[in-house]
Amino acid sequence: MHSTTRPYADSRALTGWFKSSYSGGSNGDCLEAARGHASVPVRDSKAITGPAIVFSAGGWATFVTAIKGGHLSA
Repeated sequence: MHSTTRPYADSRALTGWFKSSYSGGSNGDCLEAARGHASVPVRDSKAITGPAIVFSAGGWATFVTAIKGGHLSA
């Protein structure tokens, strides 16, 4: 797979964060994505001042498809 991500050191500078609908309510292993950007920023919901990984739209679609298809293990 070609590189489709880049790090973003401080995710607080980005807006539009929302928690994944698959995260559940226990505040465990959750991620947030941000709407309203040309790319798809993703961060750990417990580390809102930490880094984000920013996927290209195509890279994010490939990642989600791989997860849903069981092609990536935890």
